[in-house]
This record gives sequence, structure tokens and C-alpha cells, in this order.
Amino acid sequence: MLKSKLCAAVLLALAFGSASAYAGNVSADDAANAAQDQSSPGTSTQDVTGKPKKLETVSVTGSLIPQTQIETSKPVITITAQQMKDRGFTSVADVLREGTFATGSVQGSNYSGGFTQTAKTISFFGLDPSYTKYLIDGLPMGDFPALYNGTEAFNSLTSIPIEMVDHIDVLPGGNSSIYGSDAIAGVINIVLKKKLDAPVVDARYGWHTGGGGVDRRVYGADGFTFGKLNVMTGVQIESTDPIWGFNRSLTRTYFNQGTSPATAARNYLVISQTQIANAYYDPNHLNPGIGCSAATGEFNGTLGLQNRPGRGNYCGSQYAAGYYTEASQDHSANLYTRATYDVSDDLQLYGNLLYSYDQQKYSTGTGFYQSPTYFDNTLQDEVMLQREFSPEETGGLRNIMDNNVENSWLMTLGAKGGFGQSNWDYDVTFNHSEDHLQQRTWQRWTTPINNYFGNILGPQLGVDPNGAPIYQPNYQAFYSPISRASFNAFTGYSESYAKTWDNMLRTQVTDTSLFTLPGGDAGLAMVVEGGNQGWNYTPDARTLSGQTYQVTDVSGEGHRSRYAGTVEFNAPLFSMLTADLSGRYDGYNVAGGTVSHATYNLGVEFRPFGDLLLLRGTYGTAFKAPTLPDEFQGPSGSYASTPDYYNCAKLGYSAANVANCPGILSQESYFSQNSGNPKLQPIIAKTFSLGFVLSPFEGFALKSDYYHYNIRNEVAPQNADFLARTEANCRLGALDINSPTCQEALSKVIRTGTPMQAGLLPPITQINTPKVNVAREYLNAVITELSYSHGIGAYGSINAKTSWSDIVTHRSQQFTGDPYINLLRSPFYSTDFKSRVDGSVSWLSPAQMWGVTVYGIRDGASPNYIATLDNNYTGQGAGRLAPWIRYNISASYSPIKSLELSLEIDNVFNKMPPLDRSYPGTQSQPYNSLNYNVEGREFMVEATYKFNK
Repeated sequence: MLKSKLCAAVLLALAFGSASAYAGNVSADDAANAAQDQSSPGTSTQDVTGKPKKLETVSVTGSLIPQTQIETSKPVITITAQQMKDRGFTSVADVLREGTFATGSVQGSNYSGGFTQTAKTISFFGLDPSYTKYLIDGLPMGDFPALYNGTEAFNSLTSIPIEMVDHIDVLPGGNSSIYGSDAIAGVINIVLKKKLDAPVVDARYGWHTGGGGVDRRVYGADGFTFGKLNVMTGVQIESTDPIWGFNRSLTRTYFNQGTSPATAARNYLVISQTQIANAYYDPNHLNPGIGCSAATGEFNGTLGLQNRPGRGNYCGSQYAAGYYTEASQDHSANLYTRATYDVSDDLQLYGNLLYSYDQQKYSTGTGFYQSPTYFDNTLQDEVMLQREFSPEETGGLRNIMDNNVENSWLMTLGAKGGFGQSNWDYDVTFNHSEDHLQQRTWQRWTTPINNYFGNILGPQLGVDPNGAPIYQPNYQAFYSPISRASFNAFTGYSESYAKTWDNMLRTQVTDTSLFTLPGGDAGLAMVVEGGNQGWNYTPDARTLSGQTYQVTDVSGEGHRSRYAGTVEFNAPLFSMLTADLSGRYDGYNVAGGTVSHATYNLGVEFRPFGDLLLLRGTYGTAFKAPTLPDEFQGPSGSYASTPDYYNCAKLGYSAANVANCPGILSQESYFSQNSGNPKLQPIIAKTFSLGFVLSPFEGFALKSDYYHYNIRNEVAPQNADFLARTEANCRLGALDINSPTCQEALSKVIRTGTPMQAGLLPPITQINTPKVNVAREYLNAVITELSYSHGIGAYGSINAKTSWSDIVTHRSQQFTGDPYINLLRSPFYSTDFKSRVDGSVSWLSPAQMWGVTVYGIRDGASPNYIATLDNNYTGQGAGRLAPWIRYNISASYSPIKSLELSLEIDNVFNKMPPLDRSYPGTQSQPYNSLNYNVEGREFMVEATYKFNK
């Protein structure tokens, strides 16, 4: 079925044309002109209808009206394809995640155990990832079918082929008056190539010095002309090996430079539920004469008898820490085709098709079993079994990798032209996108695994006074390796399916010369659009019925229709002053009701000295409509574990040593549940920006812009671990227990059962995390850019560019009545980078035979582990980590005009994340995976050949 749909889509795209003129779609020629000349073009030209134009205009992201100025009231950061290659970026996700605007902490492929481990996204200035509007050639991208953090709809950047990208425009600030919902933090417009000079073939091979991550990529593209029909087609195929935790020294074993000695994994453990000290029962006592020796061949021969001071002996391996993927295995194929057909001087048909196939495999570890509490008849104690499986028992790590397959396509069909000899142009577009995701997840089946370990426990001999079942286990069997047949009998794969789709019909009429003002021609654009969209997430039924051991899933489906109208008016009031005003109304028909919102934006450009200086500013509103998962996600939950922060604190184990909290208190298992809410209202925002562009001489430009966000009615995706820590702080008096935040946390953290000892509370068994419109957020940020290009005669030319961002203010309020939290000083709530700086210097020889670029990026300080637990920088062991600085270098050589050979080295000095000694020795990933990665140095060789026509 997928192949049939793809073939049909290709035929439609070839039959019509491409080159969508939707708002923000900048052609390759326009981008090249913009890069070469930042001043207003002064020559007359003609458009496709043959009508004369006074000045050459280009489409600029952030406006519906083609402009004669590249720099307008709305600051746009443009990243060209050449810059991406020169700086060593290997994917669109890397390009955007390294941007100085992307300072927020986000989940990625190295965030082990996340809901969307195969997806990649960014956070503008630390704002929610879903607050960014993503466009491809000006058209909205479809949502990723799975949910970020199990709760949010968002866009993933993994399926966009970098070789097919002409440039990327980044527009910070609220822009809902042009682009509608989601454009609160900013807009990212990924513009694909529209023109080829000649057929091209490109091959690249890359490898990491630390092992893993070998990458192979080939790309080919060509263009054809058949009379009035023009077609361009490109294909990119890529394959990347996984990077495992054991490939890197920092994650190969448990952390040995932290607040406690490296503590091996508790691979075989019998733990008392009644004792605080010496709670681990010695394997040599339970399995006389054998102990851990029965399993010494496991974990590649590294398993042995371990001792944890104050706890006792157990069987474990230091090297069990590395049996998970830091980066996924990835196989992808992308097809892009564009076609135009000139019916007449006043009519052009066009069509686009972008199809992406992406298969990713990853592993979150070898899995474990944890028995319920039982009374051991021999030990005369309530105990619990804990057992982590070894790679040998699984038959190899690749046998237990999760497998996600994504198929997505974006198809556009349309017609554009002019109305006779008037200045009015039109563009009618139909856009359809789909994204299908199949998730094949390795599971342990509840009944078979309980039966297997039930045979080890033996027959039940009764019930103790506390209600725990009584057993007399066979510990020799417990400490023996599991056979392959037995392991396969209680493990297997579940399959879940998810889908998003979006249809939109859009009509735009534009007049760039509506009437003449003292500063030039006024322009007007009007847009009407309507469509529908849907979301469906169908998990394997076994994940919702308790058949998968300590694993559940999300579920839900829904659809809605939507409509919108937009008007933009551009008025050059005087030669020095131009104003731009836009307004939009969006409506969503959902669940028998309507959710709607109106937005506006006013932009001003002031040029007191012509092109020498531009002063600019914008003020407007933005919004984010409730997403389909927000409204229709069914009751769903997940199993996880968290330290019992309150009980641990009562025993004297604070943030610095919470990992040493005794018994199961250091990691209590709980069930977390959340659901959608069809009564959610839009998130709304007011934003403004102020800035300038200074160009005192040719080749030099200095830009600086200040952004302000005031966001209200936010949906609070409550984090379970956050609620557990909040509950503890409320009970301990660190927070006002009568505050709305504390009352909310106390009602969501549910404790049941019997306390471990007198003076403690019952254990945490469930944490509920519903969605509600409650939060507010304020943010102020600055981005400054400096670029300089200069010819050095016989030595070629030099180009330099640097960018710097800084978060000036970031405050949030979780619930009405709560005090505002300063996120820049509260690491418990935010680990975002406050600042980021990057820059590059490029040299190109006179004949363009040689080229060299050095690129550097500096991420600012971030809180260490203890600071995030204590929520301050002043407590014992709390503090900030040093900035993280990396360098890339690339060199290219063209022995003949049609061939370019290049060498790229990313992270030249193999810089790992800054060492955080505040992590305890129980950590296998001793760095903040939301901010850092351990991929390290990568070499890439590449060859590009262009055929002469």
C-alpha cells in the first residue's frame, strides 16, 4: 500500500510542478542574491507572468509580501547549505541543535528510556519544544506520531535530508499572525533546493575515534526539461551504526570520580525490606560453596562478588553500565522531486513531493526482573529478588534492540500566476502530509516471567502477619544463568502503530504595488485556508492490559477541521520608515465545540542613513492551540522508579547522597498515569523585539536583537519525578505546604502500603500527571551576529561569522498563586544553557581550488547534579559546570572543476562533557543527557562530482 501511494504521489508531482510560493519560500537564486548583496536590488526585472517590476523582490520568511529588502522588521537567521557543510554538520537536526538560539535542554537519542528516543527536536531559548513552528518550503511540517515525553505533540527533524536543503531560515519571536498556531517561540523554515547547475553525485564516509557510529551516505540529483515541463529529482540514502555506552570511557563503567566509589550494578540481589543497614543477603550464604561463581562468565566475564559499604554483598559487574545505545543505528532513504509546468504567461502549475523512510534501532539495556516482597521461610525476613539479565542470556545485545520504522511524505500541488495586466498575483495550493510510525519494542511478558521466577521461589507456604506470601526459594537456581530457551520464552516484541495526517487548501492573493506612498509602493496580501488533521496512536493491546512486565503505553485518536484567514499590509511611509501590519484568525472545530484565537503583529523599520543603519522592532501576539493528543490522549501510564526523597531525607540522605538511601527507598517503583483534556484552551503569548543592523562598509554587518515573551495559559506537563521531589520539599518545609504547588503535589503523589520503619511514610506507589492550563512564563533574550567578508587579492578571500545568544530573564509560574520561579537561578526547575556562542572563519583560494573552515561552539555553564537536586548553587557540593567548547574543521580540494574532495573533523579535540564530580558512583551516565553527548571526535571524507551537460 505504501509503495502504491508513493508511486501515485510521484506521478502527480511529475505531472504538475513544484516551487511553492507559500509565505516564506525563498528560491535558491534569491538566497544566492541575498548572500552576495544585502542592499536593495536596483535593476528592473520581470516575473513569470511577464509583468514589469520596478525593483527585484524576494520572498522573505516572516512575510507574505515579497520585499525589496533582505533585512526587514523581523530578524531572520539564514544558514546556507555551504555553511552547513563547511561547519561539519551532518544532519538538519545537528544544524539546528547547534544554533545559538537552541539553548534549551531536550530529549534525544542518548536520553535512554525516553518515549521518542529516535526523534530529534530543539528548544528555542529554553521554551517548550512544541512552541516552535516548523515549515518545509513555507508549508507546515506534520507532527511526529509519537509523543514527546509521552505527553506532547511535536516535530522531529530526523527525516529531512540535509543534501537536499538549500538553506534554513530561523525567525525567533512570536509569528502566529502569519503562520498560525505553534509559532510562539519562533519559526524555522527549511528551504529545499529548487535548481541544479548540473547532475551531481555525492558520497561520504565517517567514523568516530572512540568506536561505533560509522556512517555511509550517498546522494544523487538531476534535472530535466521537456518543453514547458521542468523536473528536478534527488535521492539520499544513509546508514549509521549505533554507538554503545561501552564505546566511551565515561559511560563504559559506573562513575568512579564522583561523590561515592563506583558501585557495580546489582545484577543478582536479595534485599531485605525490613533492614536499613546490611540489607543485602550475602550470595555465599544463600548459595553455599558457589555464591557468584555460578555466573562469573556473564557480562563478558566481568561479574563477581561486590560489596556496598553498609549494605552488604551481592553479585554485579561494573561493565553492566555500558549495555545501552548512546546513538541509534539508523538506515534512511529520502526522495525529493520538484516539477513546474508553464501553461501560459499567467499560469504555472507546480508540485512537490518529499518522501522519507527512516529505520532506527536502539537499546535501553538488558532488562531486569524485580519480585514482589515475600517472606523467606529460611531467612525469617521479608525480602525481594532483583535480577538483571546479561548480554549472554539475551543472545547478544542486537537481539533485544527496539526497532522504529517511520514513513512520511509531504506532497504539494498548486497553481500560481497573475490576473491579466494587473499587479495582483494568486497562488492556490493543496498540501497533504502523512507520517506513519511502527514501533517494535522488546518486552518481558508478565505472566511467563513471573512463572519462571515463581519456580525459583517454589510453592507458597502461607502468608505472614503483614500479608506477604511465604516462600523457601531455590537460590542456586536464582544465581545460575538463564538458558536461551527460557529467556526467549518470557521475552518478545510488542508492536505499536501511530499516524498523523494533515490536509490544507490555501489561497493567497498579493499585490506588491497596491498604491504609492512617499517611501515606495505599498503591498497587500490576503490568505484564506482550511483543512483537517488527525492523530492516531494504537499501542499493542498487551501493553494496556498488564501483559508487558512493568511497561505500559500511551493511546488515543482524534481529528478536527480548521480554518484561518490572514491579511498583511506593508507600507513604506517614508524613505526612512516602513511599517508592516498583519492579522490572522484561526478556528478549530473539535469534539462538537470550537477553539479559536485572533493574533496580530506590527513591525517597524527605520533607516536614518540608508543601508548604513536599520533600526527595527515588532510587537504582536501568538498562540498555540491544544494539540490532538492534548485533547484526545486516552488514560495511559507508565512504570518508572524514583528516589523516595522524603523518606530518604528523614533517614539523613539528602540530595548529595540520595543514591545511598537504603533499601528500595533509593529507587521506588511507581505507576504514572496521565490523559488528555478536550476542555484545554489555547496557550497565548505577547511578544516584542527591538534591534538594529549596522553595515558601515561592504562585507561587514553587525546585528543585534532583543526578544521578549510573555506566555500565559500554558499546559503544564507535570513530571513525575519533579512531583516526587516537590512533595518531599513540601513535607520537609522547604516549600510552603499550603501553597497551590504543594497541595497539587500532595494530591498527585500517592502512598500506600506499610512503611519500612517507624517514623517513615508508606512507599510511593502511583504518581498522577494530568494536563491543565495553569502555567505562565516570561523570557527575555538577546541574539547578536557579526559577519565579515574580505578579499585578500592573490591569496583568495576570508569570511568570518559569529553569533552570541544570552538569556537575560526566564521566569515561570506553575500554578496561579505560586511565586514566580527564576529559572536562571533554580536548577531544580531548569538546566538550560544561559548562553551560547559560535563562530567560523573560512578561507577560499582565488581559483576556489582550496577551502578551509574552522568552526567553534561554546555552551555556557550549566548546573551540576547536586545543584539540580538541591535547587541552589550554594549547598555542599552544588555548583556550575564549566562551559563546553568544541571545534570542527573542514578542508576541501578541487583537482578539477567538476570534482570536490573534502575532509571534515567534528569535535577535533574529542571534548567530552564537563566532568561532573557531584554524581554518585551508582550512575552509569554521569552527565546531563538533555544537554550533552559523548559521541566525541568524528572524521568524514567526502567526494562530490558534477557532470557537465
